[in-house]
Amino acid sequence: MIGNLSGKVAVVTGSARGLGKEMALTLAGNGADIVVNDIIDMKATAAEVKKLGRKAITVKADVTRKSDVEKLFDTAISSLGKVDILVNNAGVTRHAKLFDLTEEDWDIVMAVNLKSSFLCTQAAARHMKERKYGRIINISSVSPLSSKTHGGANYQCAKMGVVQLTRVTARELGPYNITVNSVAPGFVVTEMTGARRTKEQVDKVAAENVASTPMGRLGTPQDIANAILFFASDEASFVTGQLIAVDGGWS
Repeated sequence: MIGNLSGKVAVVTGSARGLGKEMALTLAGNGADIVVNDIIDMKATAAEVKKLGRKAITVKADVTRKSDVEKLFDTAISSLGKVDILVNNAGVTRHAKLFDLTEEDWDIVMAVNLKSSFLCTQAAARHMKERKYGRIINISSVSPLSSKTHGGANYQCAKMGVVQLTRVTARELGPYNITVNSVAPGFVVTEMTGARRTKEQVDKVAAENVASTPMGRLGTPQDIANAILFFASDEASFVTGQLIAVDGGWS
């Protein structure tokens, strides 16, 4: 069966809700035990994973802090024995145009979207290297891949940094049978897309995206999770250093 993850353990950062939750449930639905990570309540995701017949543990950790990341992976390994799959999904937006962008908003977006991916990749890879097996999937965005986007330099720079982190670490970790790939989602309506936007603003952005997407619709969390499942699977064992845009052709 394509995407069979039986016996695998996956860490999904930022998986209390939104895209991360769907990723965790999709991996679990295909056989993986899940380490649910976030800084908010994770009980709902863990409960749904268990309903699918898989093990789930929750680890509250701020993945922008090295000490918290070490706790995350130490707990994962001590509780479930190993880590086969890492999905660096934790993200945040602080959208603003150049003259309105604050230093604080620059720093937090860089930390949550890029620094966390580095810290978690480093921690996971140390463990995966010993076992000569690993799948690391980084979540980027289609925003920096197109000239259609305006503003949000912090987010776009962070997400482009994720792409380059993917390429560099794929080359370094390939000799240890660890693949590193990146998924760039198109516009998907989640709790994060509504942050600092009114419903009217979200609806306007959504309509604009539908109008400029060849497939004529928005993406869904499941669309994104399906790409994660492929990269996590043994069917993608010879695919590394790649970026796939899941955006209906928008970019």
